[in-house]
Amino acid sequence: MTAGRGIVHSEMPASQGTQKGLQLWINLASQNKMIEPKYQEMLSKDIAEAMKDGVKVRVIAGEALGIKSPIYTRTPTMYLDLILKPGSHLQQPIPKSWNAFVYVLEGEGIFGNQKSQPISSHHILLLGSGDGLEAWNKSSKQLRFILVGGEPLGEPVVQFGPFVMNTQEEIDQTIDDFENYANGFEKARQWRSQSALSLDY
Repeated sequence: MTAGRGIVHSEMPASQGTQKGLQLWINLASQNKMIEPKYQEMLSKDIAEAMKDGVKVRVIAGEALGIKSPIYTRTPTMYLDLILKPGSHLQQPIPKSWNAFVYVLEGEGIFGNQKSQPISSHHILLLGSGDGLEAWNKSSKQLRFILVGGEPLGEPVVQFGPFVMNTQEEIDQTIDDFENYANGFEKARQWRSQSALSLDY
């Protein structure tokens, strides 16, 4: 979802039982903060996938192993869901000017060079500027992690609740617009989320 201006939304899992998920928020450049909102839906079965030499990738954004995601991101972004089978090795380029991180979901892996200490699940690894990613699975179980990267905007960020702008004055104006149903928030006066309605007694 590209939030843009004047959008109020609610997200709740559609299935019963315990749900696991990851959510990534990406800042928009100042010239795009007030654009019309946009939504792209991608079913799991339609996510671009590739497999090579024991490495499986699902390309949510960006590209890897020769395939590219159909998802459009205004801020150049890479979001890869990777599984490395035991004994496999990955080399993934990342543009030199980007920031990036790895979050390990399952198993443990070695990142950076083969002499590094293994990183286990639920740990994050920040990559240095200009680094690509090199990873090994030297364990007997599969390694699953996400690789996320993006191009820094080089702009100030001011955040309050769900609102993200570049200056405090812009945040104050956005809150005022929201409270007074203006500048795209006009329909919020009558809107109630289905999740909020389900909580009513």
